[in-house]
Amino acid sequence: MRVIDLIHSSEKTAFSFEILPPLKGTGIDKLYRDIDELLEFDPKYINITTHRSEYVYLDLGNGMFQRNRLRRRPGTVAVAAAIQNKYNVTVVPHILCSGFSREETEYVLLDLQFLGITDLLVLRGDKAKHETSFKADENGYLHALELEEQINNFNKGIFVDGSEMKVAAKPFSYGVACYPEKHEEAPNIETDIYWLKKKIEMGAEYAVTQLFFDNKKYFEFVEKAKAAGINVPIIPGIKPFKRLPQLSVIPKTFKVDLPEDLTKELLRCKNDADAQQVGTEWCTAQCQELMAHGVPSIHFYSIGAIDSIKEVAKAIY
Repeated sequence: MRVIDLIHSSEKTAFSFEILPPLKGTGIDKLYRDIDELLEFDPKYINITTHRSEYVYLDLGNGMFQRNRLRRRPGTVAVAAAIQNKYNVTVVPHILCSGFSREETEYVLLDLQFLGITDLLVLRGDKAKHETSFKADENGYLHALELEEQINNFNKGIFVDGSEMKVAAKPFSYGVACYPEKHEEAPNIETDIYWLKKKIEMGAEYAVTQLFFDNKKYFEFVEKAKAAGINVPIIPGIKPFKRLPQLSVIPKTFKVDLPEDLTKELLRCKNDADAQQVGTEWCTAQCQELMAHGVPSIHFYSIGAIDSIKEVAKAIY
């Protein structure tokens, strides 16, 4: 079943989470253990992130550096297939503009098609660390809308070079990202919603939010989206606060605010264990309020927070 069908058919607020492929050489067993921790809560689907290639500089020891290009976390397609095979759960690999050419994307789509994986999350992705602003790869895309167009054409049986497929296959369905506190590059929330609507009109069946800690901002965003004519499910993306350094890291990294009440509680914490307890309690209350408002699904960003998410899920599911 497609993600959108799984959401609509769930008798209660659906549960899903996102995982990060293991680093090169670390194996997949730890990832399986993390998934095992959350299986009891009946995840409707599991997202698998994708990361662009990054430049890595090798010190040659003579004052010179050699620039190498390595993909830091290989295996999104393979990990998605492994999870689907092992757990018989719907998997949603991320498909990016960032760091990929349209031909590379086409071969990713072909691999997924062969594996019977037909749900995607379509994203522009982040700029490279060495860039001051986002730049498309050679023969790549600047915007998620362009990536959606390629996927739509693929669904019609048309390759990027204009040639036609000889055999039709099950089409891909996909969701996109959205930002209750607006994307960092958007001049205002109205512009951000305008582009979200364009992504929905292009064919996205749902949207998943950037993580947030203030439900009021999510509710306001959903109302503005509805007023703009966006009627697909907007799934809240949630992550429990866990460590004291996140007081500065989260706003800097994700461009979101931490509510004053949460901040005050965290500033009273003496260590990370205290902060994790506060974060778990806040997240539980946040999810309970979202569920009381009838959100179709809650999507958890699990990286580094499996134990906290398990505690939250025990309380709400």
